[in-house]
Amino acid sequence: MATMADVARHAGVSVATVSHVLNDTRPVLPHTRQAVLDAIDTLGYTTNSLARSLVTARTRSIGLAVSAISNPYFTEILQGVEAGALEHGYSLLIADPHDDPEHERKVVRLLHERRVDGMIVAPSSQPRELIGYLGRHGVPTVFLDRLVDGVDGVDGVDQGPVPGFAFDQVCAENAEPVTHLVTHLAELGHRRIGLVAGLPGLSTTSERITGYRHGLAYAGLAYDERLVVPGNSEATGAERATDALLSLPAPPTALVTANNAMTIGALRAVRARGLTVPADLALCCFDDFSWADLFSPRLTAISQPSKEIGAQAVRLLLERLDSPGRAARTVRLPSAFVHRTSCGCPGKGTDS
Repeated sequence: MATMADVARHAGVSVATVSHVLNDTRPVLPHTRQAVLDAIDTLGYTTNSLARSLVTARTRSIGLAVSAISNPYFTEILQGVEAGALEHGYSLLIADPHDDPEHERKVVRLLHERRVDGMIVAPSSQPRELIGYLGRHGVPTVFLDRLVDGVDGVDGVDQGPVPGFAFDQVCAENAEPVTHLVTHLAELGHRRIGLVAGLPGLSTTSERITGYRHGLAYAGLAYDERLVVPGNSEATGAERATDALLSLPAPPTALVTANNAMTIGALRAVRARGLTVPADLALCCFDDFSWADLFSPRLTAISQPSKEIGAQAVRLLLERLDSPGRAARTVRLPSAFVHRTSCGCPGKGTDS
């Protein structure tokens, strides 16, 4: 089996230079780096990750805890995280917390016990104990998609802040895009616009409700709490929520669904009543997905930069690993309005 010294001799460089190329610890001239990489390929050299982790106290692994990995949105986030991790020589350990606070704590603890260098977590609606665990153990962590209040960490006893420990966060814009959907529907003449909201307690849910209320206010429409029903961020709950909205004495003529899974549930409820979109009910949704353009009608949607959210989470985590004491950052990425026909606008293209 080839050694690092063998690679150095073959490339005509020092062992230290080989180490710098492998670990990206110091800039190396392009032709020198290529010579080392060619030698590695020729000799079939592989690094001993276990030995390196014992020396550096790093495993070059990242723990990723996101719920509903089958959800296309989180699948694309996973692709962004994986690409970013591989680009920097990190492996990925993945767990699904199932949006359950107790299970969330278990999987995060298991990832921590695997000695990952840091974690990327989409927190549940009740993350206080999660934050307490991460803060007590000093685990470098980036929260993605869902923001958490008091992200400087909490003490496990009194829930007070842990001085000097901070978490970074990254998500898409949530409020303004929903405001855009509501005002667009209002401009089409709708005066009763319903919202199938997400799981209570999530920042994405509260921010999208805020955007909905702002949209009504901008359009000069009164807020009616009966027109906002939680779909709990999943299809079955959204189906029930939509049925409840359509059962009102004065049902909505337009609907906004707050994620892609709930869009599916809403469409099921509409079909079960023998109604059609947009003839009987205009529909706009938060979250675009690859087959949204194949629905009939084609779905008007908010498209989140999901892959970029994942890649940005990796960048923030690596920055935290390199500079543990730096101030925490919250990064918001813009979402895009994708204008199709489910809103009742005929013949629109795929964007605006």
